[in-house]
Amino acid sequence: MARDGHAALETRSAMDVTNATVFITGANRGLGLAFAREARLRGAKKVYAGVRNTGGFQEPGITPIRIDVTDKASIAAAAELAADTTLLINNAGIAALIDGPLAPDVEAQSIRMFETNYYGVVRVTQAFERTLLAKPHAAIINVLSDIVWLPRPYLTPYAASKTAAWSFTNQLRFHLRERGVQVLGLHVGFMDTDLTNGIDVAKASPEDVVRQTYDALAAGKSEIMADKGTAVLKGTLAAEVPGYITPPPGL
Repeated sequence: MARDGHAALETRSAMDVTNATVFITGANRGLGLAFAREARLRGAKKVYAGVRNTGGFQEPGITPIRIDVTDKASIAAAAELAADTTLLINNAGIAALIDGPLAPDVEAQSIRMFETNYYGVVRVTQAFERTLLAKPHAAIINVLSDIVWLPRPYLTPYAASKTAAWSFTNQLRFHLRERGVQVLGLHVGFMDTDLTNGIDVAKASPEDVVRQTYDALAAGKSEIMADKGTAVLKGTLAAEVPGYITPPPGL
């Protein structure tokens, strides 16, 4: 019964992008811009692009709003301007390569990553909490990563920050479930964006990732593994030797 009730609750709270008012952080390019464009194509009532600099942003049907996820004042101002938001997408993120988990700059880079990739998600979600709770249907999408299960020493600070964001997402989902706010965690590997320029690996299409994510939201899902590698990796977690100890071949 508990399992059936849980599934029914997710179905009731499932949210379609059509007629939603969407706010996306880090929407000036890459995955964030793909989220904004696809929301408009799917008939969103309004799409806000959260960007650090609104100058020069020109996308038909998309309204830019200044936001710096490391600055509480700009977050509060953005939340006030976009008080009609029904779908919040925490997408803003940064990454950097280092020599490994014991590199001299690991602490400095970790602090920088956490400020945006973890605390940024927390700050923005806090700022939009009242707005979302006041709506009959509301949702949050947090952009996470397969890096939470995949050992890549050169991405140690990024991995730690995304793992913290994953944990926060799980706590947030449980906290908001009975308050009518759906929380979806998007896990994905490398995507073909500016963030991964210079990294010679297979990359997913941001547009395809966005389509899968919006479909998962409408289906009432709590998580989406948006590429094959991420799905394979997640499937190893119950194995005797999971992927975070020995990654599957090809990952």
